Amino acid sequence: MALSSPHVINLGCRLNLAEGETIRTLLADRDTIVVNSCAVTNEAVKQTRQAIRRARRERPDAELVVTGCAAQIDPAAFAAMPEVDRVIGNAEKLRAEAWEAYAPPVLVQDIMAVRETAPHLAASFSTHARAFVEVQNGCDHRCTFCAIPFGRGNSRSVPAGAVVDRVAQLVDAGHAEVVLTGVDLTSYGPDLPGAPTLGQLVERILRHVSGLRRLRLSSLDGIEVDDRLFALLTQEPRVMPHVHLSFQAGDDMVLKRMKRRHSRAQSLALVERLKAARPGIAIGADLIAGFPTETEAMFANTLALIDDCDIVHAHIFPYSPRAGTPAARMPQTEPEVVKARATRLRTAAERRRTEWLQSLVGSTQQVLVERPGDRGHAPNFAEVRFAPPPPPCALSLSKGGFSSLDAGERDNAPSTSAGPRVGDVVKVRIDKVQDGKLIGTTA
Repeated sequence: MALSSPHVINLGCRLNLAEGETIRTLLADRDTIVVNSCAVTNEAVKQTRQAIRRARRERPDAELVVTGCAAQIDPAAFAAMPEVDRVIGNAEKLRAEAWEAYAPPVLVQDIMAVRETAPHLAASFSTHARAFVEVQNGCDHRCTFCAIPFGRGNSRSVPAGAVVDRVAQLVDAGHAEVVLTGVDLTSYGPDLPGAPTLGQLVERILRHVSGLRRLRLSSLDGIEVDDRLFALLTQEPRVMPHVHLSFQAGDDMVLKRMKRRHSRAQSLALVERLKAARPGIAIGADLIAGFPTETEAMFANTLALIDDCDIVHAHIFPYSPRAGTPAARMPQTEPEVVKARATRLRTAAERRRTEWLQSLVGSTQQVLVERPGDRGHAPNFAEVRFAPPPPPCALSLSKGGFSSLDAGERDNAPSTSAGPRVGDVVKVRIDKVQDGKLIGTTA
């Protein structure tokens, strides 16, 4: 399929998706392809290269620009690719001048010197029912496996007033749901005057944007979920009952070697509290398989975490040694073992997710419509596909009771509804589970 002009290919996290929309507005009608890269694993970098080559084949005459974390960390490698015309860094990609014709072919500054974030915010997510707002960027923690701080820099926050204004604009543009994103979202605020917390930011959004129907948070570091944020996650109906936690592992020794700041017991305790306060809340988590020095017993603790914490939205990553990180210098787990453990985690996660989806059959879900008339996500982030109910005239009374109209009568029957539109929130009665999705009928 031919690419449109301009075209932004977003790889990796929700933050990239939010920034990709900003890039799209900066490009206007230029004949440009942008690959907004990811560097979370070696596989992500490989996929970035594949996306570049595929994009060049599909549109050989377009300008091709690479940006994002992989480009920030290793700009020379991408500049050397014959398919690439320009490389732009993570800070520069949100500035209009970086996209001008006079800008140098490689424009990547020292990300650690950046002190501000989100200098430009897109006016609308025209192609998405759900809108993403960047409120934080960078990370001050140095987990031993992670190269992302080298791609994103140190933690920095967007002033609360700018975030509120942005959310209000999106609601005015018709978006029913907004997702707050960041590299380390729960570290929001210490760099701002008064050191506001993420919980305080959420409170301010809800107070000042009364028209916002649904607010969702991207990945959270559980150790930083304070009482204020916990209360919002469990008591505020406009905050969606879906929490994605950055667990990474379920074994204390592995967590220590990862330089994580929580223990297994703390993960269990947080989920137990969340479930007790809001029983329907859906738990998601990031988990890494095959971390260096991980024994079978250590892995078993991570595997058990899926059931122990009722993880129904699992993101499984086979460990990938990233150059320059401390974990890359540790004794490595054999690649075939890493792959096998990742498969076992995915199998367990899929089983748990299927059981959860089955438990929702018979319920009624409020679904945000994301495709014209037939699919979207429930508040708990379960994907739902649905059909409108048959019009009342689709049934006729016969001597033996109700019988279906024949094909000709159905064709001539008047329509009672044009169907739900993208961005609507509709009630859907869940009838079954199919291919990992809930299937239902609008109520």
